[in-house]
Amino acid sequence: MKRKIIVAALLVCAFCRLSAQENGVHQQSTVYEWPSDPMVKQKLDKWQDKKFGMIVHWGLYAVPGIIESWSICSEDWIDRDSTKTYEEYKKWYWDLNKSFNPVKFNPEQWARAGKSAGMKYLVFTTKHHDGFAMFDTQESDFSIAKGPFADNPKADVAKYVFDAFRKEGFMIGAYFSKPDWHSPYYWWSKYATPDRNNNYDIKKNPWRWNQFKGFAYNQIEELMTRYGSIDILWLDGGWVRPLETVNAEVLSWGANIPKWSQDIDMPKIARMARKAQPGLLMVDRTVHGPYENYQTPEQKIPDTQLDHPWESCMTLGGAWGFVNNDQYKPASVVIQKLVEIVAKGGSLLLGVGPNAEGTLPAEVITRLNDIGKWTSKNGRAIYNTRITKNYHSGQTWFTQSKDGKTRYAIYCRNVGENPAGAISWTGNVPGKGTVVTLVSSGEKLKWNTVNGKTTVELPTNLMGAEAALAFAFTPAN
Repeated sequence: MKRKIIVAALLVCAFCRLSAQENGVHQQSTVYEWPSDPMVKQKLDKWQDKKFGMIVHWGLYAVPGIIESWSICSEDWIDRDSTKTYEEYKKWYWDLNKSFNPVKFNPEQWARAGKSAGMKYLVFTTKHHDGFAMFDTQESDFSIAKGPFADNPKADVAKYVFDAFRKEGFMIGAYFSKPDWHSPYYWWSKYATPDRNNNYDIKKNPWRWNQFKGFAYNQIEELMTRYGSIDILWLDGGWVRPLETVNAEVLSWGANIPKWSQDIDMPKIARMARKAQPGLLMVDRTVHGPYENYQTPEQKIPDTQLDHPWESCMTLGGAWGFVNNDQYKPASVVIQKLVEIVAKGGSLLLGVGPNAEGTLPAEVITRLNDIGKWTSKNGRAIYNTRITKNYHSGQTWFTQSKDGKTRYAIYCRNVGENPAGAISWTGNVPGKGTVVTLVSSGEKLKWNTVNGKTTVELPTNLMGAEAALAFAFTPAN
């Protein structure tokens, strides 16, 4: 027992060294292709109204509380417990399925916390790169529904997660890893597993790769046909892609690229998925083209405004999944990131991780509730908005209603700052005679514009704890 505790502690420490590099695994595509399907475009517009979502990483890695999947990958940036051989380590990791028994599994708690924060859509990890399915797949026994949790009424975890969030009005997204490191058709035991890619030459072993293509297709089909209405198929593992899409941009990421094509026939998958789920948004991350309906920069915000759909996927803490003693961002930091992202045309997908028992840590709940205190009063400046040409002035960011009739100025306070009676911005001048209101209260405020600089007088009773102040007005033009 003592040895297991030491190993787990070493792995948590290893996570701390890994996170900064792992967070950059997925870069952002620089090319975007608008969808042509009217139903997809309609769904995309609906998704762009939501602005704020929750991504939940939950799997085997929650048991010891370590980085999700990556510790079993053998790349030079990964640091593991040095007392185990690589093969011993992988066996230890795979065997976590024998002890993963989340007896307090409570997706309703997750959904309530997300709704409290003001989140509007969910992305749930049905399967990460380690291949452990968080749904009752018929394609593999490596599943939450086949281990100690099998006799629990909620053993088909994904079904109950999706149902809980649907009841709270969320759009539903299914995260699915294209690579599967547990599958013998992806990592063949005949060979070593040197990196994240499949470990055999597909050109020389077409039968084996075709088996993997069928396996991936069948699992996605299960998700698309057995779990109710799905709005988003969020596909991770962008290195699994047709070789012809591996260009200079992809090579610049520094990932090891094999000499063969890891093509899993995305057109065939898309036809099946959209037949089952008309209008489905597909997010084939980093593989720009018809199946990357929005872009997903990871752990960062683009430097400038983008005029096409995108989301920043970022963690609330330092990890995607549950890690003991994780350090969570203050609510004010998340709120200000949300404001900047929305002003630049994106959405924020915030990552949280339930623990091995199936509940969110109390500190996560507290953070989400604190974020919700702001979104509940200021959401009009965030949800159902679109970008403005002049979107930034100092500490102030701008959005506008979809019809363009109302503009919002959102002033992000510095830590400890309490504006002395007024704030100012340049550009986005209110129209003559316009009423400027404080969004959180509806209170009318005095204002004036001199030489393009607008100054708004603040209420004397304004609370100093607000992370951001939102104002509504009609623009002059």
